[in-house]
Amino acid sequence: MSRALFRNVAADTTRLIRRNVAAETYPFAKTGLAQSRPYFRSRQLLGRAKETGVSPSPSLGFCSSSSSSASISKVGFVGWYLGMVKSRPVLTKSVTCSLIYIAADLSSQTISKTSSESYDLVRTARMGGYGLFVLGPTLHYWFNFMSRLFPKQDLITTFKKMAMGQTIYGPTMTVIFFSLNASLQGESGSDILARLKRDLLPALFNGVMYWPVCDFITFRFFPVHLQPLVSNSFSYVWTIYMTYMANREKPVAISS
Repeated sequence: MSRALFRNVAADTTRLIRRNVAAETYPFAKTGLAQSRPYFRSRQLLGRAKETGVSPSPSLGFCSSSSSSASISKVGFVGWYLGMVKSRPVLTKSVTCSLIYIAADLSSQTISKTSSESYDLVRTARMGGYGLFVLGPTLHYWFNFMSRLFPKQDLITTFKKMAMGQTIYGPTMTVIFFSLNASLQGESGSDILARLKRDLLPALFNGVMYWPVCDFITFRFFPVHLQPLVSNSFSYVWTIYMTYMANREKPVAISS
């Protein structure tokens, strides 16, 4: 019996010694799991952030500003211009038309003038004003009217729009262009009529040679809100010719 008691005491003593040694060697063994939980949670959060592409930075303002700046850089000038065409269509198209007329008139003067002559900036201002106040707004309403009258973009409808432009809009705007430009130069009614008799038919004939292809591309392949921009782009070359014709000497001066 004494031997059994001795064995029990020895076993208990051994267990106590092992426990004390383990506690001294690994003081955080019992709380290790609880202390490691925040670490694993942070690792999981970082992994989710990488998967979703969200920056782990604590500043949300920095994240939103960087994403907005990236989207703006992707949009660029073209996206800004298209947004302006939709939000302020008449103003945007008018300013665009004015800039094209200014560039075309300067090109026309560069071609026709000698090296000693200076640029006629008053003439350039007249051309820019015509594009801003006359041609730009009328192009906007004309293309919208054509879109409502012929909403389709098939081949037959495109030819109908071309015919309307060549028989109605084109001749009307050519008469207005020659008459208004001559009037701003101080010419009288008889001078304007003489200019129209001399310059109108050649301009209309050359327009029939130039504009049908341009109108076909514009009406066939572009939406209505971009058609004035496309037409203005084609009109750059045409305006070089028109500004030259509009600023020729008066028929009276030529005959004298």
